[in-house]
Amino acid sequence: MEKERILIVDDEAFYIKVLVELLSPDYHVTLAKSGEQALKLMAAEPLPDLVLLDILMPGLSGYDVCQAIKGDGRTQDIPVIFLTVKSEVEDEVKGFQSGACDYIAKPFSPPIVTARVATHLALQRSRKELKVYAEQLEQRVRERTEEISRTQDVAIFCMTSLAETRDVETGMHIRRTQHYVRALAEHLNSHERFHTHLNDDFIELLFKSAPLHDIGKVGVPDSILLKPGKLDADEWQEMKRHTEYGKAAIDNAEKEYGPSPFLSVAKEIAYYHHERWDGCGYPEGLKGEEIPLSARLMAVADCFDALISKRVYKSAFTFEQAGQIIRDGRGSHFDPDVVDAFITLESVFIDIAERFADEEMTAPAI
Repeated sequence: MEKERILIVDDEAFYIKVLVELLSPDYHVTLAKSGEQALKLMAAEPLPDLVLLDILMPGLSGYDVCQAIKGDGRTQDIPVIFLTVKSEVEDEVKGFQSGACDYIAKPFSPPIVTARVATHLALQRSRKELKVYAEQLEQRVRERTEEISRTQDVAIFCMTSLAETRDVETGMHIRRTQHYVRALAEHLNSHERFHTHLNDDFIELLFKSAPLHDIGKVGVPDSILLKPGKLDADEWQEMKRHTEYGKAAIDNAEKEYGPSPFLSVAKEIAYYHHERWDGCGYPEGLKGEEIPLSARLMAVADCFDALISKRVYKSAFTFEQAGQIIRDGRGSHFDPDVVDAFITLESVFIDIAERFADEEMTAPAI
């Protein structure tokens, strides 16, 4: 096992000789005869495991050297023991305030020095071991968190893929809408109405949960979901129930596995994304800020994408036509500030639409 390293900083030959003879059999000893020389040695590798430091030296004092050591991220954890003739209480207090871990008055007793050195090196070893253990534990937690996140992403993908098999023309709709939502949220996170709510963690939850907005469509009969013509009144009522089916599915997940921020946001989006700012939406007829912000963002994203997408019952609108419909819905269908964000980001929406385009998507650029 390699010897631990001790740096002795002292300008008195007698004490240097005594300390070297005392410590060199068990430790690798390095000498510095001034504070400046000590700091120069501390700037190089390998670093000492412990520093024995005199206070009264020409040039930099021991207090100055100790403060410099403790102020450097590379060396701040190295224990410093003062060895000095300054033995008044106020001297010791100043030494500890400067960052020293111990204080031994000169003339010192060799057994006390060896005992104190051994004790602080043992503590230093324990601190290093704990630091390594903490880093390893943090890495394992990070890996486990990433694994959980990947599992969650896989589950979302599987569920949304299942929804797509029921409505084959939605294609990359879920991908586009989650990117629209994130673009809106990131743009609005500096807005005075939203900045306290739209932090990075919430935006990530929005992005992950957005694909579940139409998960309830798995409960809608094919005869309605895939009908090429206009729905009659009863069929439309059944189609609107996809919001209830989505909420029910997520409610069941919460009952089985417990609530989570992810499920909470997903449920808001699935249940409320067809509410309207003027209160004329469904399923609850909520109005204005009664509608959760997540659902207000999704309402714009979902509507824009539905407009530019080909369906069994309609052709795709152009980007210009879809954008105008969103603008016309400002303050009636949609939150005015969210529409303003859409207007600013319209070219971003078009870029997302083209990047995740379905083969059937025919909407031309503006």
